[in-house]
Amino acid sequence: MTRHQITGHRISRHRPSWQAVFTCTLPLAAACFLPSASAAPPAKQESRPVSVPENETVDAEKNPAAKGRVPDAELPRNDEEWKKRLTSLQFEVTRKKGTERAFTGKYTDTKTPGTYRCVCCGEPLFASGEKFHSGCGWPSFTAPIDGVKGKAIAEHADRSLAAVPGFGVRTEVTCRRCGAHLGHVFNDGPPPTGLRYCINSASIILEEKGAKKDAPATK
Repeated sequence: MTRHQITGHRISRHRPSWQAVFTCTLPLAAACFLPSASAAPPAKQESRPVSVPENETVDAEKNPAAKGRVPDAELPRNDEEWKKRLTSLQFEVTRKKGTERAFTGKYTDTKTPGTYRCVCCGEPLFASGEKFHSGCGWPSFTAPIDGVKGKAIAEHADRSLAAVPGFGVRTEVTCRRCGAHLGHVFNDGPPPTGLRYCINSASIILEEKGAKKDAPATK
């Protein structure tokens, strides 16, 4: 996904772990986007790892995004405010463009029906019906909830690994509303879109189908 990597309780802003190379079966095997170890960037290009506290102080269950779309007036305006709302992993992935370690995300193999929302602002992003098993180690979707050219997802050219053989310029996807980094999109998905939205579990939150929402506040 990105050049960042989450390892246990540490987030390493290094190249992706080559141990996370896809275990895809045909026909997706040929579409794996991680190159071989021989294509690794030189060590001098790697920055220092960022430590993540083992004793997490933020309760992910109290994130207002878990209950629906967060009003604009209630969205954090800077990193310090985001840190109070997001877990350390969620913050590093969504606000600092990190990547969780492959096969460790909460939603990698989830098949529960529902809507995947942005973990930062609660914007609906992906429907569970668009989720498929790609074998890549991260949740994969064929299209955003409002279509391939929908308004919920924004795309950006990611040149962070452009100099690494086998990567080139990738397409980063973010939440259009709050700018949260979600992952990347690749042209190796199944029909009908042919796309694979490779998304960090830490950047989304599942609202299960039929889940009860809090009643609106009364004056």
